[in-house]
Amino acid sequence: MKELESWDIYIQPKSNWFELKLAEVWTYKDLIYMFVKRDFIAQYKQTIMGPLWFIIQPLITTLTYMVVFGGIAHLSTDGQPEVLFYLSGILFWNYFSSSFLRTSETFSANANLFGKVYFPRLTVPIASVCSSLISFFIQLALLIAIFIYYYLFKGYSTHINGTLLLFPFLILIMAALALGMGILISSMTTKYRDLKFLVTFGVQLLMYTTPVVYPLSMVKDPRLLMLLKLNPMTPLIETFRYALLGSGSFSWMDLGYSVLVTLIILLSGIAIFNKVEKTFMDTV
Repeated sequence: MKELESWDIYIQPKSNWFELKLAEVWTYKDLIYMFVKRDFIAQYKQTIMGPLWFIIQPLITTLTYMVVFGGIAHLSTDGQPEVLFYLSGILFWNYFSSSFLRTSETFSANANLFGKVYFPRLTVPIASVCSSLISFFIQLALLIAIFIYYYLFKGYSTHINGTLLLFPFLILIMAALALGMGILISSMTTKYRDLKFLVTFGVQLLMYTTPVVYPLSMVKDPRLLMLLKLNPMTPLIETFRYALLGSGSFSWMDLGYSVLVTLIILLSGIAIFNKVEKTFMDTV
């Protein structure tokens, strides 16, 4: 026992499915930083435009939505400028989808690394969620710049209200939701490889059940409205639009529902992640 106590780190299998060992993860904060740096550099390495793609991608997507959903389909934007309406939804959805897709490949994409050296496996999906924040804040700056332009030169009357104080909380919920769903799918794909083919397709479908390209106010069917509200991302985007643009809707009950679903998914993901990480090298 005395010999064991002389070690700086004592590695032992987790005994509790819900054991996070956050103190150990924090000890490896420098490793998380390195993973974040790696993800950022690798994403746009050997590209001509580099980080400018963080701005170009949402702008092209916004213009496409303006043509297809605004110009052709004539979908309502609740009286808001189309560019602000679409970009505010794209901002949130891009962060969630990119974080989710990255974390969903935690085991398959890092199998060689996991098989060589020990470190808390949770650092990898946490780093993926954190690295997505870089593009999120760059795109947020773009949204703010366009918002200021409309306010100063287009006579746009601001509808910013106190709900905007919930903005950091909304980011936290999104990050936790993406992390939970990502590690849940990543843990399951070690055994069921078919899931990775469904993830990308499923994310695209999920976007259309989220009020990214349409306002929730245009949905008149109560049953369809309830179905859309079952998506935990719906209250987050609606709350942000309500806080920034004055459109959308805000409900503590809907937001509480998102928090509850996020906690359930996150805890379930952690439980399965902790179970799978002990034996995944035998199946991946």
